[in-house]
Amino acid sequence: MGSKGFDANKIAAAIYQNVGGPENVSSFNNCMTRVRMNIKDPSLLDLEALKKVPGVLGVVNDEQLQIVIGPGKVNKVASAMAEIAGVELGEQFPEKKRTDGKSTVVEKAAQVKAQTKARQKPSKLKAILKDISNIFVPMIPAFVGSGLIAGIAAILTNLMTSKTISGSEWTQIVLVLNVIKNGMFTYLVIYTGINAARVWGATPTLGGVTGAVTLLTGMTPDAPIKNLFTGQALVAGQGGIIGVIFAVWLLSMLEKRLHKIIPDAIDIIITPMIALLVLGLAEIFVIMPLAGFVSDGLVGSLKWVLNVGGAFSGFVLGVAFLPMVMLGLHQILTPIHVQMIQQLGNTPLLPILAMAGGGQVGAAFALWIRLRHDKELTEMIKGALPVGILGIGEPLIYGVTLPLGRPFITACLGGGIGGAVIGWIGHVGAIAIGPSGLPLIPLIANGYWWAYVLGLLAAYAGGFVITYFWGIPKDRLAQQPQLARNAMADAAADNQVSVKSGDTETLRAVTAGKVQGIEQAVDQVFAQKELGDGYVITPTANEVYAPVSGVISTIFSTKHALGITSDAGFEILVHLGVDTVELKGKPFEIHVVQGQRVTPATLLAEVDWTAVKMADKATETMVIITNMEAVAHFQLHQDLGQSSQAGDVVIDVVRK
Repeated sequence: MGSKGFDANKIAAAIYQNVGGPENVSSFNNCMTRVRMNIKDPSLLDLEALKKVPGVLGVVNDEQLQIVIGPGKVNKVASAMAEIAGVELGEQFPEKKRTDGKSTVVEKAAQVKAQTKARQKPSKLKAILKDISNIFVPMIPAFVGSGLIAGIAAILTNLMTSKTISGSEWTQIVLVLNVIKNGMFTYLVIYTGINAARVWGATPTLGGVTGAVTLLTGMTPDAPIKNLFTGQALVAGQGGIIGVIFAVWLLSMLEKRLHKIIPDAIDIIITPMIALLVLGLAEIFVIMPLAGFVSDGLVGSLKWVLNVGGAFSGFVLGVAFLPMVMLGLHQILTPIHVQMIQQLGNTPLLPILAMAGGGQVGAAFALWIRLRHDKELTEMIKGALPVGILGIGEPLIYGVTLPLGRPFITACLGGGIGGAVIGWIGHVGAIAIGPSGLPLIPLIANGYWWAYVLGLLAAYAGGFVITYFWGIPKDRLAQQPQLARNAMADAAADNQVSVKSGDTETLRAVTAGKVQGIEQAVDQVFAQKELGDGYVITPTANEVYAPVSGVISTIFSTKHALGITSDAGFEILVHLGVDTVELKGKPFEIHVVQGQRVTPATLLAEVDWTAVKMADKATETMVIITNMEAVAHFQLHQDLGQSSQAGDVVIDVVRK
């Protein structure tokens, strides 16, 4: 859909129409490419109709219903959806009673999916990473926008430092760019607190205040808040993002508990006050001091590592830097940089630490290649890579590698390789602090910029190779064949000839056996034509062929049913047996893949009907048109009830 034909309000209304209305949505939000919805009753979803909404690029029905709109446009659609529902993004929808309902194929698919998930082993690590992802994914557009501005400001600053450009006008431009950039990064703890509160069910504004506490607003050097463990003054930002996340997690538990024990009449007043007071005190006097204690120990460790020197120190520092950033401990390195610049004229620590970002970049390229069929992930990578190359690593860390788990570790190892190269070469230092990535090149001292570039390339390569072979999550990798088939199906659908009114279609017998109208089916859902109209055949052969020419649109995971989109645009369901979903695919051997083009001569499957009967299941096979609203004329042949062979004409149908 071109921009001229894009209508966010129409798309928003169509989405609600096919998800059961706003009353079937508990909340929704959006990331860079898609709207993410929490659905109350999955049986009310019409996924096929949702996929056909103009402007919808794809639908993922996972723990959340994810509707792919595309970068840029998704923000407009999400805003229109919020306006229609009368809520803000991320807010809970008001409860409304529903009086309607329907039984569809989607409900059966949801049951199969629930059974599949029940067989999977739960993982606390995956749950934690999922929560972290949900906290940071909504912030990725701001990360990317602010990161690009920060990269431009860093390049201009470097050019000014190297005397390539000069003048007050350049100073003013850099100042303005940094002010805009700081709107995101200076107050990141606040945004993190708000989103973490949403994830864990706390009040978002209380989460934001909990994050803001770490900024120690109002504290002055003349009247500092002292660390209870050491007696020294606390430093703003101690504890970092991880400290905020931990504090908001505690806040969510405390707030829920207070809501239960405090009377309703005073709950709105007393609960926020107690929650903020308790968590604020805990942050200031426990969480932040403990982070400071860790920082002091870390300074000594860094000095020891630097004294060891060579490739070993470079590797250790390159690996350790990203975990330090996650803990908010990287700020303690600033005085070390300053002291080195004063004594040596440059800081050899900064180029080594900058390799951590190179490892992230290399890991992202590996993920892009190995998981290239994951549209959401690749869109995030494409958005985060430019700023990652410019030394802004948050989008890659929080949006890509950390939520996936293993790639974060392999990216750290890639950074270690780059650090080892720089440590091995030696004498590589920066004359100023601040930037990393490519913008640091002009600030490398004594003509050793080539060594820094070599280290950066090593970090790229190290992160790429380690992630490519050992850092790809197995569950994501296992999804790639299905995602590829989905892409093939979309491409095949796009390449089909346009459907016109009056187009005719012939449905043929899919196997040898007795053919009857669908109303004779044993399964009353089919017999009452709740899913559509068609025929039922009692098979006498194991081979099952396609009833029409078209494209395989769906293959159920239990292999008991297939969906075909015919050339005339009819949605055909071939259901092998009755209640055979319970057999978990054992009697079925599928010979086609999703996205494959088929004709009535194409063998879809072979079925061991003896095994089906032994499992006490009926062998009746249903062939139905599920989008009967597209049918203008439906004609069953007169010889129904007789034995037929595969390929015999059973139904003629005309398109509206």
